[in-house]
Amino acid sequence: MPPTPNALPRCGWVHHNDPIEIAYHDTEWEVPVHHDTKHFEFIILDGFQAGLSWLTILRKRENFRAAFDGFDPAIVAGYDETKHQELLHNAGIVRNRLKIAAATLNA
Repeated sequence: MPPTPNALPRCGWVHHNDPIEIAYHDTEWEVPVHHDTKHFEFIILDGFQAGLSWLTILRKRENFRAAFDGFDPAIVAGYDETKHQELLHNAGIVRNRLKIAAATLNA
């Protein structure tokens, strides 16, 4: 698909018909991050992305944000088995026991 006039040049991985991916590319891709919570968000999301597409994770991002208490590492570090079970039953995120445990340990 040819770019629209005045559109930002985009990397080849961007699906030009997906507004979530376009917004991510245009506002976040290659933008330096200087906030610990934002860094932690990307650590969690990148961990869950393993074996999946980034677009899959972007589409579930708001669900992850809600499930992981706004990506607050101090809160996530305190997750217990009850919270892990809650996350494992949350259909809005990627439900993988090892990835959930890694998110807690990374906090």
